[in-house]
Amino acid sequence: MTGKFTGKVVLVTGAARGQGRAEALRFAEQGASLILIDIADDHGIDGLPYTLATKAEFDESVAACKALDAPVHAVVADTRDLPALECAVQAGVAQLGGLDIVVANAGVYSVGRIAVAGDNGVEVLSAQSWQDMLDVNLTGVYHTVRATAPIMVEQGRGGAIVLTSSGAGLRGSANIGHYVAAKHGVVGLMKTLANELGPHGIRVNTVNPGQVDTPMIQHETNYRLFRPDLAEPTAEDYRQASIPMNKMQVPWVEPIDVANAVAFLASDEARYITGVALPVDAGTVA
Repeated sequence: MTGKFTGKVVLVTGAARGQGRAEALRFAEQGASLILIDIADDHGIDGLPYTLATKAEFDESVAACKALDAPVHAVVADTRDLPALECAVQAGVAQLGGLDIVVANAGVYSVGRIAVAGDNGVEVLSAQSWQDMLDVNLTGVYHTVRATAPIMVEQGRGGAIVLTSSGAGLRGSANIGHYVAAKHGVVGLMKTLANELGPHGIRVNTVNPGQVDTPMIQHETNYRLFRPDLAEPTAEDYRQASIPMNKMQVPWVEPIDVANAVAFLASDEARYITGVALPVDAGTVA
């Protein structure tokens, strides 16, 4: 299949479902070869209000990309484990012939107050929840760059790196301080990398989604967080409560909206865009 990414090798972490799957499919549709990585372990991190993607979901993503005629090297790996990630990247590069685009998408989410519990039932964060959030959402992103950027520099053909931050990486928010801190860190990391890798022709940006309709937000904990006045809030109650957050009067964006933004930042159409945090949030942070 020919397209704007024909001849390019793209790595996507967190590719089993949600944004990662949408991003992988978007690149596959446009002719890319893919290195797909996911933890693929629904019991992989304790304390989350939802389950992580399963191996079966990861297999579905891989099959969907192959159905679009995309060459795929898929590896189950945890971005917190740098040696395992380096092995996965090196094997994919050897199989597919290089690396041009990196999408550091893998991330997790949970809820808790930093020091003082809320009056809506939100408890104080445990030290482990704080650490898990930083380990995945910030250190995992750093590991992804650490495992890939040297290869791209050595190739000498430039490229693009897109790090997944969040609207929470551009503003504060109660109840998710650990998430906010990690996602702000991703923006700072991106700006540093844009300075360091620019001379090598490698552009680095973040995509900063608002709420995205994935399992990361669609769960009872979020329903109760947004509607503490209801004993048993539903997904519809949550949807209605989310609408006022956004200037465009929608409750959230879809994974394809984030994937389209990532594909733009990775494409030659954005060839002189680097060091930018791009919100995809229906105006939440406007």
